[in-house]
Amino acid sequence: MIKKICCIGAGYVGGPTCSVIALKCPDICVTVVDKSVERIAQWNSEKLPIYEPGLDDVVSECRGRNLFFSTDIEKAIQEADLIFISVNTPTKTFGNGRGRAADLKYVESAARMIADIATNDKIVVEKSTVPVRAAESIMNILRANHKPGVSYQILSNPEFLAEGTAIDDLINADRVLIGGEDTPQGQAAIEELCKVYEHWIPRKHILTTNTWSSELSKLAANAFLAQRISSINSLSAICEKTGADVSEVARAVGLDSRIGSKFLQASVGFGGSCFQKDILNLVYICECLNLPEVATYWQQVIDMNEWQKSRFSAKVIESLFNTVTDKHIAVLGFAFKKNTGDTRESPAIHVSRTLLDEGAVLHIYDPK
Repeated sequence: MIKKICCIGAGYVGGPTCSVIALKCPDICVTVVDKSVERIAQWNSEKLPIYEPGLDDVVSECRGRNLFFSTDIEKAIQEADLIFISVNTPTKTFGNGRGRAADLKYVESAARMIADIATNDKIVVEKSTVPVRAAESIMNILRANHKPGVSYQILSNPEFLAEGTAIDDLINADRVLIGGEDTPQGQAAIEELCKVYEHWIPRKHILTTNTWSSELSKLAANAFLAQRISSINSLSAICEKTGADVSEVARAVGLDSRIGSKFLQASVGFGGSCFQKDILNLVYICECLNLPEVATYWQQVIDMNEWQKSRFSAKVIESLFNTVTDKHIAVLGFAFKKNTGDTRESPAIHVSRTLLDEGAVLHIYDPK
């Protein structure tokens, strides 16, 4: 029975996820830990480090009762029955796989901390978005530092949150995905995590798979969503050349029940920390598996997104008589989407940088 949960990483995933777990599981003590003293101080203040509709209310209700934010990583790991690894997995900026592969240094560091500190059995859960077979790497680290009487089970439990609706996504989840080993011990660990989610998620919405299927499903989901955005953006260019209205085309296409209307709104392009990173990761995996045609297919989703951002910037300049030097331009919204303060990979950055390079004077406003 899970009585204590530790989450390593107090970011966009770990903070909201564990806050909702604490809200829905009052009998479980949840501790979110991070090396950043400043970030933990913010989680313990009235001004949280991230903005998410509904998050303030959840944290206010649970904090100090069964939800704690701390920098005492050793104590939290030692006491926990289950540990979420929810650290950042940025795209590598150097070395093999640079610009495409996920950098797992923080995941590896978290695994090494667990191996050093733990003195009893732990269920370790990947919450970060990781490449396929990352769980194998975590297990190798834990087994290489084996202590007598200590055993580990590694699960994959990817998040399917959209920033701006994260709390609702957690409370009213379409599905919860849990992957683990097909062994008696692995299945028992899966069942323990299922029981946590069953406090508010119907069992029929909890999908269990093997570890590798779970890891790939997260990358696949984000790739499919990004693909839809690039698809409608490519059609927006055709619409502008032919006189068609992309909004009307999207509505007509979206009414097909096989397709649906979500993620069919033409825009400057997708942004945020997930879509581009996950597709690049998928491209790299395909290259490593010697599947160049598959890699090229998914790379085109990224290429179309970059082209859309450049095309939008060019249209702004063209509409101002091909020169924006010393012209004052208002930019309404700088985050990558509404209801979030996250500017990572925001298309607004690309557009603003282009306009600044052309000599424009920008006035940028964002409510968050």
